[in-house]
Amino acid sequence: MNKKGLVFAVGAYICWGLFPIYWKQLQHVSALQIIAHRIVWAFLFTCIILLILKQINSIKRAFRFKTILIYSLAAALIAGNWLVYVWAVNHNYIIEASLGYFINPLISVLMGVVILREHLRKLQWFSIVLAGIGVISLTLVYGRIPWVALTLALTFSLYGLIKKLAPLPALLGLTIETSILFLPAFLYLYYQNSIGNSTFLHLNRTTDIFLIGAGIITTLTLYMFSAAAKTLTLTIIGLLEYIAPTLAFLTGIILYKEPFDISRLIGFTLIWIALLILTLGNFLPASSQQEI
Repeated sequence: MNKKGLVFAVGAYICWGLFPIYWKQLQHVSALQIIAHRIVWAFLFTCIILLILKQINSIKRAFRFKTILIYSLAAALIAGNWLVYVWAVNHNYIIEASLGYFINPLISVLMGVVILREHLRKLQWFSIVLAGIGVISLTLVYGRIPWVALTLALTFSLYGLIKKLAPLPALLGLTIETSILFLPAFLYLYYQNSIGNSTFLHLNRTTDIFLIGAGIITTLTLYMFSAAAKTLTLTIIGLLEYIAPTLAFLTGIILYKEPFDISRLIGFTLIWIALLILTLGNFLPASSQQEI
């Protein structure tokens, strides 16, 4: 196993898992402004990295109609995902947000069946049904559909599907995505500033640093993940994936004291068991699992 790749992967997932702590420092800023700053600064920072790596000319080659269409859809999905996640964290829905990333692999598997016509083994079907029961259980507990979790899972799963089919490397792809979102994000921030609603440069230096840092950490974590993905197997990447929602889940319970009673524990446990079955199924030989 590549040790450097492992360090990068664990580092990226730990950063993603601790993001709720970061976003809580911007709780006084609207989620839309946070995302707009995240887009603007991420775009500028990715351009700087491409300049350092002497790959800035690759942006011009990437601007083709089909490529722009793919990354426009990806950009819309990831922007929506970021917006819902930041809103959820700053409105005390960290645990529900972590649920979204726990069920994300299961939805990805289901999308593989529906969209890519992949065949599932019995264990995989069982894990999806079990997770569905868990979601229904949590719906009854919350008294509503857990829309935060489902929105995060669906947008990120669709984003992952598009990125799987996308032609560009991760860093260049992020540059294209943020370049597509840059103008509307910048115009929104300019408008907010013109009507006196902007927080950037109007509150305190700490807020300014955190808003700029939002784009920087977004780029760095994705860059670490990209570097890890090139050297580690998909199995290892998949297993490490649960670091992020686990840390977010624990952060919500321990640090921010979000409610988590026995009824919620039952729903989460069903989903965790489903994930365990799905993960263990990857290690079993195909001959031992009948496909449907």
